[in-house]
Amino acid sequence: MTSTQKSQSRIKWLVSSTSQAWLELALANPMEILIDHAHCERKAAGAAVQLMFRYLCEPGLAETLSPLAREELEHFEQVLKILRSRGRYLEPLKAPPYGAVLAKQIRRYEPYRMMDSFLVAGLIEARSHERMSLLASNSPDKELRDLYQDLLESEARHFCLYWRLAEQRYEKKQIIDRLRELANEEAAILLDLHPEPRMHS
Repeated sequence: MTSTQKSQSRIKWLVSSTSQAWLELALANPMEILIDHAHCERKAAGAAVQLMFRYLCEPGLAETLSPLAREELEHFEQVLKILRSRGRYLEPLKAPPYGAVLAKQIRRYEPYRMMDSFLVAGLIEARSHERMSLLASNSPDKELRDLYQDLLESEARHFCLYWRLAEQRYEKKQIIDRLRELANEEAAILLDLHPEPRMHS
């Protein structure tokens, strides 16, 4: 089993699979996907930092999230480098409502706000992993295939990091039950989105 297959086997919580229609749209608009991907890496770094500041004194949290945030920024820079080599740069793109709607599922009271925050972040990483895997396998552009292939292991590991943060603080059954609920919501959100070339549309 390859490292990519191992990564895919670890992420089993997605309720739905990405449609062929999304893949075809993404392959037809590689630059828009790449620009949106840069925005996603930037947002992922920001989300990790935000959790660090929200739970400033939570033991073990900064030690996990600080390296994760740095790695997300490294990925951001990696994508920017490719964009610049192709005569493009980070441009404003209308973000799909995926992340904002999913974030509304986070309960606003503790201790469940923290748990839900970890699980939502993990689900986003899982969906990113699934879609990068599709792009790594199907893109006709070798440079982009290599980029997405290179990032797959990190996306899977980030999901695992968020899972472990939850597992260290909550009962496993409680986590699994809630993750199943959130995964169903995540799949439903994708069904309602308008088709557009974005990583999470």
